[in-house]
Amino acid sequence: MTDTATATAAGLDPATLRDLLRVAGAPDFHRWQDQIRRTGGCSDPIHLTGYTKTLDRATGTVLHTYSTDTDPGGRLRVACGNRRASRCPACAWTYAGDTYHLIRAGLVGDPGKGTPETVRVHPKVFATLTAPSFGPVHNRPLSGSCRCGLRHSEDDTALGAPLDPDGYDYAGAVLWNNYASDLWRYFTIYLRREIAARAGLTQKAAREQCRVSFGKVAEYQRRGAVHFHAVVRFDGPDGPDSPPPPWATLDLLTDAIHAAARRVTVPVPAAENQPARTLRWGTQLDVQPIRSADAGTDGELTEQAVASYVAKYATKAAETTGTVDR
Repeated sequence: MTDTATATAAGLDPATLRDLLRVAGAPDFHRWQDQIRRTGGCSDPIHLTGYTKTLDRATGTVLHTYSTDTDPGGRLRVACGNRRASRCPACAWTYAGDTYHLIRAGLVGDPGKGTPETVRVHPKVFATLTAPSFGPVHNRPLSGSCRCGLRHSEDDTALGAPLDPDGYDYAGAVLWNNYASDLWRYFTIYLRREIAARAGLTQKAAREQCRVSFGKVAEYQRRGAVHFHAVVRFDGPDGPDSPPPPWATLDLLTDAIHAAARRVTVPVPAAENQPARTLRWGTQLDVQPIRSADAGTDGELTEQAVASYVAKYATKAAETTGTVDR
């Protein structure tokens, strides 16, 4: 069989096949293979060049040296770490997997990650805090048709675009994303205050009896506005290793989250042709209790489901920003 026929059968062009055979026959192929294996199948690894030198601080003796000159092609290949599946499926999958196990450890416990299994019975919820409306956009409502009169497909590029570009508050949307981290920070502050108030304690006394732990991910909606998905958990005074006090209930936590979200405001000063404004969370706030997979009932969120949701959002956020894929 000719090189062309072999390449065609393998789904390659002849030049690529010859290059693969050259690499496979090289004396340093084992090192190249090791680098590729360590990248986890990355589609676009980063190529590093340079050297390192390890010295004994007291004597100045050179303990170890490494240079990429000894590597295949004079380069060290490392995974790109991109969260976009469209850019690198392998790294996006790894990121989602790491996120899943990290969140799951905070829900069911994992002694290997420093979280005891007793956190499984700590009260915890899955909360979603959204941006306010900056104007109507093209969407896919459950009723079927968008307000524009069309039924958009899932991959329609019009989704998230303003129905009335002239009347859409673009400045407000930009400012919202810019101050989203401040909104979240103030939310955590107000949440602790609301928890203390509902427990009938001072903030100091509440901190001495109970800690509030968070795990969150920011996601860009189709319209380009950031919103947050968060796991919020009650712990004891020593963190996840200690049980929360009896007053730290799911109902108290849920009520406190709703109240804290309503109280948060972030003032934005006037700038050029933009007037001063006050940013707030949107009205669509969802708080759901997280149940043990063993005790969960139909329609209730379990730890595994939440960990899967957060892992999905962690990579989805990088795919839905509408930016150029490069």
